[in-house]
Amino acid sequence: MALEIERKFIATNAVLVHCRVGTPIVQGYLYTDAANTIRVRRAGGRAFMAWKGRREGCSRQEHEHEICPRLAELTLAGLQPDQRIEKTRYRVEHAGAIWEVDVFAGPLAGLILAEIELAHEGEVVILPPWIAREVTLDERYRNSRLASQAAIPLQSAAWNVTPLCTSLDLKSERLLVR
Repeated sequence: MALEIERKFIATNAVLVHCRVGTPIVQGYLYTDAANTIRVRRAGGRAFMAWKGRREGCSRQEHEHEICPRLAELTLAGLQPDQRIEKTRYRVEHAGAIWEVDVFAGPLAGLILAEIELAHEGEVVILPPWIAREVTLDERYRNSRLASQAAIPLQSAAWNVTPLCTSLDLKSERLLVR
């Protein structure tokens, strides 16, 4: 079992000029609660099953192993739409570090998240100019939660970046993306 230490941020559209070759990803959530997440992922031609434990700060336990792509396809096909997300992952270098930038599709189109894996929680991170705000501890931005919401979480009024939406549906508190 490995310890995953990562920070997650909302990225602006400005990162897209750095996103050249990406890997299409479909993730499905078989089980999720406050302490556990069990996920299947198809990433390009490969597939993985993962268990992730409860987050404590920027860290959590993770166990991931490669599985047969056909098994992943069958598992994903059996899941409801609110148990899946689709995105393209890009690896973008900034200040000597590699950022994983996820550009979401489907109901989450318009959302761009950037993650950076760390050696330890106190590691200094030099933020790229295309970072809007950190959402590491915001449960709404867990991938399993994004799948079940099927919409981009409402941002605070103080969030001042290039808009990813054209209007705001105040009844459902969801952003309507272009």
